[in-house]
Amino acid sequence: MRLSASALAACGLATAALATTLLAGPAAAETVAASAPEGPGQCRISEDPQWSGWTDHAQLGAELRQIAQTSRGRVTVDVAGRTAQGRELWTARAGTGKRVLIVTSAIHGNERTGTEALLGILKQLGSSDDAATRKILSEVTLVAMPMVNPDGGELNRRINVHSWEQTVDRFPQLAGAPRAWYHSLEGDGIKQPGYDLNRDFNPDLDYVPKAADLPGTQTGAGFYLSPESRAIRDVYVKMRAEKGSVDAMVDLHHMGPCARVTGGEQDGKLITVTLDYPPLGVNDGAKYKAQWPKLDQDKSRRYATTVANGIAEAYGDQARPAAVGRYLHPDEREYAGQGRSAFALNGTGTVLFEVRGQQDDLGQTQRGMFVETVRTGVESLLTGLATGTADTVDGDSFYDLPDYGWETTGD
Repeated sequence: MRLSASALAACGLATAALATTLLAGPAAAETVAASAPEGPGQCRISEDPQWSGWTDHAQLGAELRQIAQTSRGRVTVDVAGRTAQGRELWTARAGTGKRVLIVTSAIHGNERTGTEALLGILKQLGSSDDAATRKILSEVTLVAMPMVNPDGGELNRRINVHSWEQTVDRFPQLAGAPRAWYHSLEGDGIKQPGYDLNRDFNPDLDYVPKAADLPGTQTGAGFYLSPESRAIRDVYVKMRAEKGSVDAMVDLHHMGPCARVTGGEQDGKLITVTLDYPPLGVNDGAKYKAQWPKLDQDKSRRYATTVANGIAEAYGDQARPAAVGRYLHPDEREYAGQGRSAFALNGTGTVLFEVRGQQDDLGQTQRGMFVETVRTGVESLLTGLATGTADTVDGDSFYDLPDYGWETTGD
């Protein structure tokens, strides 16, 4: 694995100095060092979105099959479900440990750095034989879902492709009910209906859609109306049944392109990535505790802090280090229908990554930096779970991550 010197040392290498020599750092360091932060006014939103160069669904299938073949059994690939248009929802599994980390990417179809980062991680886990990799494989089971909205991805848009009529065909009991609030008739200018999949989750993992629950609310739980969200839920339930619990879940996203750090040594610097714990309202989701006593917001903050520390350690000594911030999280922010919220209510520590800029806003240099940053963050959590360090960090130090402001409006 390409991890920090101390992380490698924690996995059993003799000294931090020796660990440093084993880093695959030159390429990564050159990527980051070459990625000089843009000056004021240089962030942009593309008027002519392009997404060539990113791994598409067909290429992903071929890549995963190749990784599985060359790993000689270390990485196994399966199909967790299919989209409304018939595309496979792949899982790739590595490791045999009791601790489980599930990572989802591209639940919004135009947010793809996570897909590229997961492919790199899977290749490393499938082929490397260093002490850090062996430790992770023995202590952790990673289940990666690198592209969970391929139909939306083919259209380079946020939502999936799924009509309300298809929903009613699948759930006849919804005939005559209003559409779910997060179902749209078009998305990103494309006149095909679909769901914002990241609002379609429910902490009741046995939930069956009911007409009386529709249309729902932004703060409330979702209804598992889409095949993609049901496939993610089914993977979660399967791993919990097999291992007893799912320790951690990471959801990889993008946000607007023009966020800058406010305050501190990096004041004014464009954000690289922001992190978050589950958005479950005031007082750490106190109103949910009676029904969902396993909710542990501090665990999620510990895992987010582990990610931030790993990124800072990997790139903090660069001339222009990666800027890691705290995703805007006012106390009243509440989205119980997000996957990270639903699974957190079942006792899992969940972390949101939000990379700055949609995929079509990124040039080649920025793309490489963001993919490397996401990869390092996920690898840092893998190491923290394997060594136990993710359980002992101070969760409250999450609040020390810098805030940010928008140069222009973004979402």
